Amino acid sequence: MLQNEYKVIGVMSGTSLDGIDLAELHFSVSENKTWTFKILASETISYPSEWIKKLKEGISYSEENLKILNKEYTVYLAEVINQFINKHKLKNLDAVCSHGHTILHQPDKGITLQIGNLPDLATLIQQNVVCDFRVQDVELGGQGAPLVPIGDQLLFSEYDYCLNLGGFANVSLEREGERIAYDICAVNVVLNKYANELGFDYDDKGQFAIEGTFSLSVSGLLETVPFYRVLPPKSLGMEWVSHEIFPILEAQSINSKTKLRTYTDHIARQIARQFHKDSKVLVTGGGANNDYLIQKIKFHKKVDIIIPSKELVEFKEALIFGLLGVLKLREEVNCLSSVTGASRDHSSGKIFRIKSA
Repeated sequence: MLQNEYKVIGVMSGTSLDGIDLAELHFSVSENKTWTFKILASETISYPSEWIKKLKEGISYSEENLKILNKEYTVYLAEVINQFINKHKLKNLDAVCSHGHTILHQPDKGITLQIGNLPDLATLIQQNVVCDFRVQDVELGGQGAPLVPIGDQLLFSEYDYCLNLGGFANVSLEREGERIAYDICAVNVVLNKYANELGFDYDDKGQFAIEGTFSLSVSGLLETVPFYRVLPPKSLGMEWVSHEIFPILEAQSINSKTKLRTYTDHIARQIARQFHKDSKVLVTGGGANNDYLIQKIKFHKKVDIIIPSKELVEFKEALIFGLLGVLKLREEVNCLSSVTGASRDHSSGKIFRIKSA
Protein backbone atom coordinates (compact mmCIF):
# COMPACT_ATOMS: atom_id res chain seq x y z
CA MET A 1 0.00 0.00 0.00
CA LEU A 2 1.33 3.45 -0.92
CA GLN A 3 2.08 5.86 1.89
CA ASN A 4 0.35 9.23 1.96
CA GLU A 5 3.17 11.28 3.48
CA TYR A 6 6.77 11.73 2.32
CA LYS A 7 9.81 13.47 3.69
CA VAL A 8 12.44 14.16 1.03
CA ILE A 9 15.16 16.56 0.00
CA GLY A 10 14.81 18.29 -3.36
CA VAL A 11 18.10 19.28 -5.03
CA MET A 12 18.42 21.56 -8.06
CA SER A 13 21.33 23.13 -9.93
CA GLY A 14 20.34 25.53 -12.70
CA THR A 15 22.14 26.65 -15.84
CA SER A 16 22.65 30.15 -14.41
CA LEU A 17 25.20 28.63 -11.97
CA ASP A 18 23.82 30.53 -8.98
CA GLY A 19 24.51 27.46 -6.87
CA ILE A 20 22.90 24.27 -5.62
CA ASP A 21 19.40 24.67 -4.16
CA LEU A 22 18.45 22.23 -1.42
CA ALA A 23 15.10 22.00 0.34
CA GLU A 24 13.76 19.68 3.04
CA LEU A 25 10.21 18.93 1.97
CA HIS A 26 7.09 17.32 3.37
CA PHE A 27 4.44 16.13 0.94
CA SER A 28 0.97 14.81 1.74
CA VAL A 29 -1.52 13.30 -0.67
CA SER A 30 -5.22 12.78 0.07
CA GLU A 31 -7.44 9.95 -1.08
CA ASN A 32 -8.67 12.08 -3.99
CA LYS A 33 -5.03 12.70 -5.06
CA THR A 34 -4.83 16.29 -3.83
CA TRP A 35 -1.22 17.18 -2.99
CA THR A 36 -0.03 19.62 -0.35
CA PHE A 37 3.51 20.58 0.64
CA LYS A 38 5.66 22.29 3.24
CA ILE A 39 9.18 23.62 2.78
CA LEU A 40 10.78 22.85 6.15
CA ALA A 41 14.35 24.01 5.53
CA SER A 42 16.09 25.46 2.50
CA GLU A 43 19.51 26.69 1.47
CA THR A 44 21.48 27.66 -1.63
CA ILE A 45 25.13 26.64 -1.68
CA SER A 46 27.09 28.91 -4.04
CA TYR A 47 29.55 27.27 -6.39
CA PRO A 48 33.24 27.95 -5.75
CA SER A 49 35.02 29.59 -8.69
CA GLU A 50 36.72 26.39 -9.80
CA TRP A 51 33.37 24.62 -10.17
CA ILE A 52 31.83 27.53 -12.06
CA LYS A 53 34.74 27.29 -14.50
CA LYS A 54 34.37 23.51 -14.92
CA LEU A 55 30.61 23.65 -15.41
CA LYS A 56 30.88 26.44 -17.98
CA GLU A 57 33.57 24.56 -19.91
CA GLY A 58 31.85 21.15 -19.70
CA ILE A 59 29.88 21.73 -22.89
CA SER A 60 33.14 21.47 -24.89
CA TYR A 61 34.62 18.47 -23.03
CA SER A 62 35.44 15.20 -24.75
CA GLU A 63 33.38 12.13 -23.85
CA GLU A 64 36.19 10.84 -21.62
CA ASN A 65 36.57 14.17 -19.80
CA LEU A 66 32.81 14.33 -19.31
CA LYS A 67 32.93 10.96 -17.55
CA ILE A 68 35.62 12.29 -15.23
CA LEU A 69 33.66 15.48 -14.62
CA ASN A 70 30.53 13.44 -13.85
CA LYS A 71 32.35 11.39 -11.20
CA GLU A 72 33.98 14.47 -9.66
CA TYR A 73 30.70 16.37 -9.57
CA THR A 74 28.88 13.43 -7.99
CA VAL A 75 31.41 13.44 -5.15
CA TYR A 76 31.10 17.22 -4.76
CA LEU A 77 27.29 17.06 -4.82
CA ALA A 78 27.35 14.33 -2.17
CA GLU A 79 29.46 16.56 0.08
CA VAL A 80 26.99 19.43 -0.30
CA ILE A 81 23.99 17.18 0.43
CA ASN A 82 25.68 15.60 3.46
CA GLN A 83 26.45 19.04 4.86
CA PHE A 84 22.79 20.03 4.46
CA ILE A 85 21.59 16.83 6.14
CA ASN A 86 24.01 17.25 9.05
CA LYS A 87 23.37 20.98 9.49
CA HIS A 88 19.60 20.48 9.74
CA LYS A 89 19.88 17.15 11.61
CA LEU A 90 17.65 15.41 9.10
CA LYS A 91 16.55 11.83 9.73
CA ASN A 92 14.09 9.30 8.33
CA LEU A 93 14.17 10.64 4.79
CA ASP A 94 12.31 8.71 2.13
CA ALA A 95 14.70 9.91 -0.57
CA VAL A 96 16.94 12.63 -1.93
CA CYS A 97 15.48 13.77 -5.26
CA SER A 98 18.16 15.41 -7.37
CA HIS A 99 18.10 17.02 -10.80
CA GLY A 100 21.88 17.11 -11.22
CA HIS A 101 23.48 19.77 -13.42
CA THR A 102 22.78 20.00 -17.15
CA ILE A 103 25.90 20.00 -19.33
CA LEU A 104 24.44 18.92 -22.68
CA HIS A 105 20.89 19.33 -23.91
CA GLN A 106 20.22 18.60 -27.59
CA PRO A 107 16.96 16.63 -27.51
CA ASP A 108 16.49 16.83 -31.28
CA LYS A 109 19.69 14.75 -31.52
CA GLY A 110 18.59 12.44 -28.71
CA ILE A 111 21.17 13.94 -26.33
CA THR A 112 20.76 15.22 -22.77
CA LEU A 113 23.28 14.93 -19.95
CA GLN A 114 22.84 15.90 -16.32
CA ILE A 115 25.95 15.18 -14.27
CA GLY A 116 25.80 14.10 -10.62
CA ASN A 117 23.28 11.35 -11.28
CA LEU A 118 25.55 8.35 -10.80
CA PRO A 119 24.61 5.42 -8.53
CA ASP A 120 27.58 6.39 -6.32
CA LEU A 121 25.51 9.28 -4.97
CA ALA A 122 23.28 6.95 -2.93
CA THR A 123 26.34 5.28 -1.39
CA LEU A 124 28.09 8.55 -0.62
CA ILE A 125 25.11 10.11 1.16
CA GLN A 126 23.64 6.86 2.52
CA GLN A 127 20.17 7.77 1.32
CA ASN A 128 17.82 6.49 -1.36
CA VAL A 129 18.23 8.70 -4.42
CA VAL A 130 15.80 9.50 -7.23
CA CYS A 131 17.48 11.33 -10.11
CA ASP A 132 18.21 11.56 -13.85
CA PHE A 133 14.70 12.69 -14.75
CA ARG A 134 15.30 13.87 -18.33
CA VAL A 135 16.95 10.96 -20.15
CA GLN A 136 13.93 8.66 -20.42
CA ASP A 137 11.78 11.41 -21.88
CA VAL A 138 14.33 12.10 -24.62
CA GLU A 139 14.50 8.37 -25.35
CA LEU A 140 10.70 8.49 -25.82
CA GLY A 141 11.07 11.26 -28.40
CA GLY A 142 10.43 14.15 -26.00
CA GLN A 143 12.30 17.35 -25.29
CA GLY A 144 13.25 16.20 -21.78
CA ALA A 145 12.07 19.62 -20.62
CA PRO A 146 10.41 21.41 -19.04
CA LEU A 147 9.71 18.91 -16.24
CA VAL A 148 8.33 21.34 -13.67
CA PRO A 149 4.79 21.56 -15.19
CA ILE A 150 3.53 18.39 -13.47
CA GLY A 151 4.23 20.20 -10.21
CA ASP A 152 2.47 23.32 -11.46
CA GLN A 153 -0.55 21.17 -12.28
CA LEU A 154 -0.62 19.37 -8.92
CA LEU A 155 0.46 22.20 -6.59
CA PHE A 156 -0.35 25.54 -8.27
CA SER A 157 -3.43 24.98 -10.41
CA GLU A 158 -5.10 28.22 -9.23
CA TYR A 159 -2.86 30.29 -11.55
CA ASP A 160 -3.44 30.80 -15.27
CA TYR A 161 0.30 30.63 -15.92
CA CYS A 162 3.34 29.53 -13.93
CA LEU A 163 6.41 31.43 -15.16
CA ASN A 164 9.92 30.50 -14.09
CA LEU A 165 12.70 33.03 -14.62
CA GLY A 166 15.94 31.13 -14.14
CA GLY A 167 18.76 30.51 -16.57
CA PHE A 168 15.93 30.30 -19.09
CA ALA A 169 12.33 31.46 -18.98
CA ASN A 170 9.73 28.74 -19.19
CA VAL A 171 6.00 28.79 -18.75
CA SER A 172 3.27 26.23 -18.09
CA LEU A 173 -0.49 26.49 -18.48
CA GLU A 174 -3.66 24.50 -19.07
CA ARG A 175 -4.97 24.52 -22.65
CA GLU A 176 -8.04 22.57 -23.73
CA GLY A 177 -7.80 20.30 -20.70
CA GLU A 178 -4.10 19.56 -21.12
CA ARG A 179 -1.04 20.95 -19.34
CA ILE A 180 1.43 22.39 -21.82
CA ALA A 181 4.77 24.07 -21.16
CA TYR A 182 7.81 25.23 -23.04
CA ASP A 183 10.94 27.35 -22.86
CA ILE A 184 10.54 30.94 -24.02
CA CYS A 185 14.02 32.47 -24.11
CA ALA A 186 17.31 32.71 -22.25
CA VAL A 187 17.30 34.89 -19.14
CA ASN A 188 19.97 34.76 -16.45
CA VAL A 189 22.51 32.81 -18.50
CA VAL A 190 22.72 35.96 -20.63
CA LEU A 191 22.11 38.68 -18.04
CA ASN A 192 24.65 37.24 -15.59
CA LYS A 193 27.36 37.17 -18.25
CA TYR A 194 27.16 40.92 -18.77
CA ALA A 195 26.75 41.64 -15.06
CA ASN A 196 29.95 39.61 -14.58
CA GLU A 197 31.71 41.93 -17.03
CA LEU A 198 30.76 44.80 -14.73
CA GLY A 199 32.19 42.96 -11.72
CA PHE A 200 28.92 41.67 -10.26
CA ASP A 201 27.31 38.22 -10.05
CA TYR A 202 23.98 39.49 -11.39
CA ASP A 203 22.10 42.67 -12.30
CA ASP A 204 20.49 43.48 -8.95
CA LYS A 205 16.85 44.55 -9.55
CA GLY A 206 17.82 45.40 -13.13
CA GLN A 207 19.70 48.56 -12.13
CA PHE A 208 22.42 48.16 -14.77
CA ALA A 209 19.78 47.61 -17.43
CA ILE A 210 18.05 50.83 -16.38
CA GLU A 211 21.36 52.70 -16.76
CA GLY A 212 21.95 51.26 -20.24
CA THR A 213 20.77 52.58 -23.60
CA PHE A 214 18.27 50.59 -25.65
CA SER A 215 19.69 49.49 -29.02
CA LEU A 216 16.96 49.27 -31.64
CA SER A 217 19.25 47.57 -34.17
CA VAL A 218 20.35 44.83 -31.76
CA SER A 219 16.76 44.33 -30.62
CA GLY A 220 15.72 43.87 -34.23
CA LEU A 221 18.36 41.19 -34.78
CA LEU A 222 17.29 39.32 -31.62
CA GLU A 223 13.70 39.28 -32.87
CA THR A 224 14.78 37.32 -35.97
CA VAL A 225 16.03 34.28 -34.01
CA PRO A 226 14.15 31.27 -35.52
CA PHE A 227 13.34 29.56 -32.19
CA TYR A 228 10.70 32.18 -31.39
CA ARG A 229 8.60 31.04 -34.33
CA VAL A 230 8.76 27.34 -33.41
CA LEU A 231 5.59 25.94 -31.85
CA PRO A 232 5.73 23.96 -28.57
CA PRO A 233 6.90 21.52 -27.40
CA LYS A 234 10.32 23.15 -27.43
CA SER A 235 13.22 23.59 -25.05
CA LEU A 236 16.55 25.40 -24.87
CA GLY A 237 20.11 24.70 -23.76
CA MET A 238 23.38 26.58 -23.53
CA GLU A 239 24.31 25.33 -27.01
CA TRP A 240 21.47 27.47 -28.42
CA VAL A 241 22.55 30.54 -26.47
CA SER A 242 26.14 30.19 -27.67
CA HIS A 243 25.02 29.74 -31.28
CA GLU A 244 22.09 32.16 -31.53
CA ILE A 245 22.20 34.86 -28.83
CA PHE A 246 25.80 35.65 -27.87
CA PRO A 247 26.93 36.13 -31.50
CA ILE A 248 24.31 38.89 -31.95
CA LEU A 249 25.24 40.67 -28.72
CA GLU A 250 28.99 40.24 -29.14
CA ALA A 251 29.09 41.48 -32.75
CA GLN A 252 27.88 44.93 -31.75
CA SER A 253 30.03 47.80 -30.47
CA ILE A 254 27.91 48.45 -27.40
CA ASN A 255 28.83 48.37 -23.72
CA SER A 256 27.67 45.84 -21.14
CA LYS A 257 24.93 48.07 -19.71
CA THR A 258 23.46 48.64 -23.17
CA LYS A 259 23.51 44.87 -23.76
CA LEU A 260 21.72 44.38 -20.45
CA ARG A 261 19.10 47.03 -21.26
CA THR A 262 18.46 45.73 -24.75
CA TYR A 263 18.36 42.06 -23.81
CA THR A 264 16.20 42.61 -20.71
CA ASP A 265 13.68 44.46 -22.89
CA HIS A 266 13.87 41.57 -25.37
CA ILE A 267 13.11 39.04 -22.62
CA ALA A 268 10.11 41.09 -21.45
CA ARG A 269 8.61 41.21 -24.96
CA GLN A 270 9.09 37.51 -25.57
CA ILE A 271 7.46 36.64 -22.23
CA ALA A 272 4.56 39.08 -22.52
CA ARG A 273 3.58 37.55 -25.86
CA GLN A 274 2.77 34.27 -24.11
CA PHE A 275 0.00 35.70 -21.90
CA HIS A 276 -3.63 36.59 -22.36
CA LYS A 277 -4.67 39.97 -21.02
CA ASP A 278 -5.77 40.07 -17.34
CA SER A 279 -4.32 36.62 -16.63
CA LYS A 280 -3.02 35.56 -13.22
CA VAL A 281 0.69 34.72 -13.44
CA LEU A 282 2.80 33.09 -10.71
CA VAL A 283 6.45 34.13 -11.13
CA THR A 284 9.36 32.33 -9.49
CA GLY A 285 13.09 31.92 -10.06
CA GLY A 286 15.91 34.43 -9.61
CA GLY A 287 14.54 36.70 -12.34
CA ALA A 288 11.50 37.42 -10.16
CA ASN A 289 13.82 39.75 -8.21
CA ASN A 290 14.62 41.76 -11.35
CA ASP A 291 12.23 44.68 -10.81
CA TYR A 292 12.96 46.25 -14.18
CA LEU A 293 12.20 43.01 -16.05
CA ILE A 294 8.91 42.52 -14.16
CA GLN A 295 7.87 46.11 -14.86
CA LYS A 296 8.62 45.72 -18.57
CA ILE A 297 6.56 42.50 -18.79
CA LYS A 298 3.59 44.34 -17.29
CA PHE A 299 4.20 47.27 -19.63
CA HIS A 300 3.87 44.97 -22.66
CA LYS A 301 0.84 43.02 -21.37
CA LYS A 302 -1.72 43.86 -18.67
CA VAL A 303 -1.47 40.83 -16.38
CA ASP A 304 -1.66 40.19 -12.64
CA ILE A 305 1.86 39.11 -11.68
CA ILE A 306 2.08 37.31 -8.33
CA ILE A 307 5.53 36.99 -6.77
CA PRO A 308 5.19 34.61 -3.78
CA SER A 309 7.33 34.27 -0.67
CA LYS A 310 11.10 34.52 -1.05
CA GLU A 311 11.32 30.84 -0.10
CA LEU A 312 9.03 29.75 -2.93
CA VAL A 313 10.63 32.15 -5.44
CA GLU A 314 14.04 30.64 -4.80
CA PHE A 315 13.20 26.99 -4.15
CA LYS A 316 10.20 26.18 -6.34
CA GLU A 317 12.29 24.04 -8.70
CA ALA A 318 13.88 22.13 -5.80
CA LEU A 319 10.35 21.68 -4.43
CA ILE A 320 9.02 20.27 -7.69
CA PHE A 321 11.97 17.97 -8.30
CA GLY A 322 11.24 16.66 -4.82
CA LEU A 323 7.69 15.99 -5.99
CA LEU A 324 8.93 14.34 -9.21
CA GLY A 325 11.00 12.01 -7.05
CA VAL A 326 8.02 11.13 -4.85
CA LEU A 327 5.87 10.43 -7.91
CA LYS A 328 8.63 8.17 -9.24
CA LEU A 329 8.73 6.28 -5.92
CA ARG A 330 4.99 5.74 -6.36
CA GLU A 331 5.51 4.81 -10.07
CA GLU A 332 3.02 7.52 -10.99
CA VAL A 333 3.23 9.83 -13.99
CA ASN A 334 5.70 12.66 -13.44
CA CYS A 335 6.37 13.59 -17.07
CA LEU A 336 3.62 14.77 -19.39
CA SER A 337 3.73 14.03 -23.12
CA SER A 338 1.57 17.11 -23.74
CA VAL A 339 4.48 19.16 -22.37
CA THR A 340 7.56 17.44 -23.78
CA GLY A 341 6.25 15.81 -26.94
CA ALA A 342 7.22 12.31 -25.78
CA SER A 343 5.29 9.35 -27.20
CA ARG A 344 3.41 8.89 -23.91
CA ASP A 345 3.05 10.09 -20.33
CA HIS A 346 5.49 8.26 -18.11
CA SER A 347 7.17 7.97 -14.73
CA SER A 348 10.67 9.24 -15.37
CA GLY A 349 13.88 9.01 -13.37
CA LYS A 350 16.13 6.42 -11.80
CA ILE A 351 16.00 5.08 -8.24
CA PHE A 352 19.25 4.18 -6.52
CA ARG A 353 18.80 2.37 -3.21
CA ILE A 354 21.23 2.66 -0.32
CA LYS A 355 24.25 0.40 -0.49
CA SER A 356 26.90 0.05 2.16
CA ALA A 357 29.91 2.31 1.65
